[in-house]
Amino acid sequence: MDNSGFKKESKVHKAVRILKEKGPIELGKKVQKKLAAPWKYHKWFMAQRVTPEELSAQAQTHFEYELKISILVPTYRTPLPLLREMIDSVRAQSYANWELCIADGSVGAKVNADGSVAAGKGQGENGEGNAQGSKAAGANVKSPLEDILAEYHEKDPRIVYRILDRNGGISYNTNRALDMATGEFIGLLDHDDVLEADALFEVVKALQNRETKIVYTDEDKATNNLKKFMDPNFKPDFSIDLFRSHNYITHFYVVSTEVLRAVGGEDSKHDGAQDYDMMFRCIEKVCTDFGRDKAREIIAHVPRVLYHWRLAKGSTAENPESKMYAYESGRSAVEDHLKRMGIPATVEMTEMWGMYHTIYEVSGKPLVSIIIPNKDHTDDLDNCIRSIIGKSVYKNIEFVIAENNSTEDETFAYYENIQKEFSNVKVVKWDREFNYAAINNFAAGYAKGEYCLFLNNDTEMISETAISEMLGICQRGDVGIVGAKLIYPDESVQHAGILLGFRGYAQHVFVGIGRNEFGFMVRARINCNYNAVTGACLMVSKEDFDAVKGFSEDFPVAGNDVDFCLKVRKLEKLVVYNAFSEWYHYESKSRGYEDSPEKAERFNREVAHFREIWGDRISRDEYYNANFDMENGPYEL
Repeated sequence: MDNSGFKKESKVHKAVRILKEKGPIELGKKVQKKLAAPWKYHKWFMAQRVTPEELSAQAQTHFEYELKISILVPTYRTPLPLLREMIDSVRAQSYANWELCIADGSVGAKVNADGSVAAGKGQGENGEGNAQGSKAAGANVKSPLEDILAEYHEKDPRIVYRILDRNGGISYNTNRALDMATGEFIGLLDHDDVLEADALFEVVKALQNRETKIVYTDEDKATNNLKKFMDPNFKPDFSIDLFRSHNYITHFYVVSTEVLRAVGGEDSKHDGAQDYDMMFRCIEKVCTDFGRDKAREIIAHVPRVLYHWRLAKGSTAENPESKMYAYESGRSAVEDHLKRMGIPATVEMTEMWGMYHTIYEVSGKPLVSIIIPNKDHTDDLDNCIRSIIGKSVYKNIEFVIAENNSTEDETFAYYENIQKEFSNVKVVKWDREFNYAAINNFAAGYAKGEYCLFLNNDTEMISETAISEMLGICQRGDVGIVGAKLIYPDESVQHAGILLGFRGYAQHVFVGIGRNEFGFMVRARINCNYNAVTGACLMVSKEDFDAVKGFSEDFPVAGNDVDFCLKVRKLEKLVVYNAFSEWYHYESKSRGYEDSPEKAERFNREVAHFREIWGDRISRDEYYNANFDMENGPYEL
């Protein structure tokens, strides 16, 4: 046997080699993630894929709102077998009220022996195609795709096409397809990708809510022969901060025709990231027209894999470096969006292709009150304070230390000295029983700042812009709370956001992965939205803090931070995880939170109380995906 199962080396041989060379931890990272995950997902997808029986039932279903979806496909030198597979995937839809609008810019190309389309000569003069289903005036060489398009149009009049007399670029060609559309909604399909047979049925089902103007679905990637599915993108519901970090929506995207035409279709300025730019403009319009607070109704997400992005040779899906220009185009699309929104910010490309770092400009120099409860542990506290004073580029800060029943004389001597050394440090004394929520509320009463940063005493600032990163986001009118990325001393992640619902409560995501590891869909490394972040490092405006009456004091230890975040969310404010605000958190990884019967009983009481208040809210976290398990841990099928 030549061990060719994975080209040069079988799974077993590779596993044994890595185990010998790197040990069990590296084996887990290298083999489980890179080898086990692809076949595990493929098997999962095939098991949940729509069945012929289900498709038959869908075809007999009548919706109250049976809208027409016009699917736009710009074609250019599309390999003919792939063109047929794309068209056939649309014709196979269980929902019948659709049209397929194809604008072809391949005039002057010729067909190779393998069915691919090569470059040739012969372009029209004015770049304008004429009536659908006919050849463009002035084109002197017939497009090799034209016979196939004519054949399909003859078989199915829902397929309409236009042969352009030049290739005007993907935005121009897409807009010519849009010119032909007669449906109430538009769907975007790449010329070499395919839809699942229930894609339109599921989209139309979501559009029965007449307020919905945009729908997107989950997607994955497929081998060129469509025999293997991999690399799924299980998306959250609409997350503006994730979308400003990268185009996680991509495919399958459906938008109101009225909205798309109102924003002018696609803009060739952003070719390479034209869909990203167009989606921003559509989102801006619907949120302006119908209200940002209704985004969840206006923008719907269908958590089913209904679109397959083909890994054709040389495509961006297979080889990201192949279109580096597209990533710069994406960066400028984010920047232009922010300018239109009147949000002062700069957008930087990261070392991760297609991922962006949006840096929000701090308006003015508002005072930030850093509130730190402390009981003895002056070494930790001193390290925390000095790391901020020594590193932070944002200087308008004060420290409010909430002294909590310390017993060591050295602690009080330290308080006296640190206040003499730094005029912006003050200590206030809490002398009642321990209640973390009440202590923070007490200290916040002494805060003079417009913004409060609640911080554990065993933290240390890593990035010098950690506070300015959080403050710039917190100043946005749509944001209530900003959290940070917390790192254990061993350089693994302690906190990168919190998801609701795990075991009837909540759970940190990405705990234990390396500081620079991506996490699912790179979400540990980019800004995005969650419903909650940890109170160990949490920024909120004093106005919003007061509006929800601070932390709920009937959660003395557990749950007060998640409860607080959900109260702020009820103000129609967002919670943002900032991956670029990094802090060490020296809390022990093996710390026993409930290491006695008394502590376990207290924790269970608080969780039960949390469920009483938020039971309906934690039944589904909109920033998670219904395809993931809710028991074994975040981001597992």
